[in-house]
Amino acid sequence: MKFLARNTIGLLAVAVFLSACATHTVKTTSYTPVIQDSQNVPEELLLDVGIAMFDPGLDDMDDDQEALTNPQIRVAEARYAPWMLADTLQRSANWGIVRLMPNASSPMDVFINGTILESNGEAMGMRIIVNDSTGRHWYTKLYDQEISQFSYDPSQRQQSDPFQILYNNIANDLLAWKKANIEDNEITEIRTISEILFAQRFSPEVFDNYLTQDRDGNYEIVALPADSDPVLNRVRDIRERDFMFIDTVQDYYATYVRQMRLPYDSWREQSYHETITLRELEASAKRRFIAGAAAVVGGLAAATQGSNYATATGGAFGVGAGAYLIKSGFDKQAEARIHMEALEELGQSLENEVAPQVINLDDRTITLSGSVEEQYEQWREILADLYAAEVGQL
Repeated sequence: MKFLARNTIGLLAVAVFLSACATHTVKTTSYTPVIQDSQNVPEELLLDVGIAMFDPGLDDMDDDQEALTNPQIRVAEARYAPWMLADTLQRSANWGIVRLMPNASSPMDVFINGTILESNGEAMGMRIIVNDSTGRHWYTKLYDQEISQFSYDPSQRQQSDPFQILYNNIANDLLAWKKANIEDNEITEIRTISEILFAQRFSPEVFDNYLTQDRDGNYEIVALPADSDPVLNRVRDIRERDFMFIDTVQDYYATYVRQMRLPYDSWREQSYHETITLRELEASAKRRFIAGAAAVVGGLAAATQGSNYATATGGAFGVGAGAYLIKSGFDKQAEARIHMEALEELGQSLENEVAPQVINLDDRTITLSGSVEEQYEQWREILADLYAAEVGQL
């Protein structure tokens, strides 16, 4: 019976090992505020910022991320996240107008692209790429934030988004890079190039000669039209109309985010708990497999090498106990799969319906239909017609 006792003690030690390996994550929270430039910057030295709809990152996920990701919610997040960034930049008062852009066809002084790399309620990560209208690449940087349950406390949630620090960090980095690398005269150049690039889309034969590109593809100004140029004034008028339409689009995005916030917050908080539980289950299953395999090996050795009934019985007991631990590991993995399915069930489709827009022009009334992107493409065609008609009257 000595071996049986030793084997039993060994299994008890395994149980203690499994218990001791349980992990508990303790997180602390520290808030990073948005830095506001102390200088009183004239309006003409404020750069306008355009932010594209983010790439949901569905093509870049590994198997673990794919198991924790609902594609429909990730696509919704690809609209939610840039809105949060735009709102953060606008509130910082460090920039001119900050707009979410249906596409990149309307040049902005600074343009931001993003890709969501991770989002599961506990952690969020994204890749941010920043360029300006000259073609100069500012930087590409990865951002991530991991939060605690405290971030979902109602008192905290009313104050800010659970991942607001991530957006604040992006805003602060953007300001720091501009201040370290862009002089006032370069700001004027960036704004001028934005205007000429817009004009080239409507009248390339007139405006193509004002810019040239270096070997890196960056734009440089070689000449400027006179401020009194009637064609330039028509372009500026068309650009104002374009901005007015894009501002209308901002209202749509604001409504979209407002309607999305409640179900999205509910999903994120539930996803937070599911993600924590899933990780603990997977870790527990792995520990059970390791301990179970060790118990099986020890039991088989005793069963095959023992010289008496007690030793063989102890070995058989070891095999049975180890098999139970392995079976328990499988059960845990099955439970993990249930949680992964629960994550998918939590993510309901957040529909993106856009009502037709009716726009009254001087000589006609037009109706735009389809998605935001489709309506904007229709609007761009109308702007081209308006420009051609107005220039033809000069």
